[in-house]
Amino acid sequence: MAAKYKRASYRVFAIVGDGELQEGLVWESAMSAAHYKLDNLIILLDHNSLQIDGSNDQVMSLGDVTAKFKAFGFDCQQVDGHNIEAITTAIRSVQANGRPKFIDCITRKGCGVSFMEDHFEWHGKAPNDKELARAISELGGACNG
Repeated sequence: MAAKYKRASYRVFAIVGDGELQEGLVWESAMSAAHYKLDNLIILLDHNSLQIDGSNDQVMSLGDVTAKFKAFGFDCQQVDGHNIEAITTAIRSVQANGRPKFIDCITRKGCGVSFMEDHFEWHGKAPNDKELARAISELGGACNG
């Protein structure tokens, strides 16, 4: 809001996780952003469908997140969150049209590490030395869609 009030040309980025979307503060902020026409705001969602206690659907289903942001008045896009070029293109394509932006970056937790990928248990757990060496070795390859 300060940037809009000052007529500053910079944009504001917020990177959020899908587990965070279960918090009321996120939706209050989204409602405010749309109300105040903060088209300088871009929210990027790390949407891997997992959180510390399990899948989002097990803990508390988020439903169609993109539809919710659209209903709040955001311009919305969905991209492969492992594709930096797709994310960059999405950010560059936003228009100053009075609507805040939401980019749903579909990701996989632990992408590229076979024993971590899509396992919520690694959310707050550090690998031991052997696991770390294996993970670093596996990360030499690209994460495929």
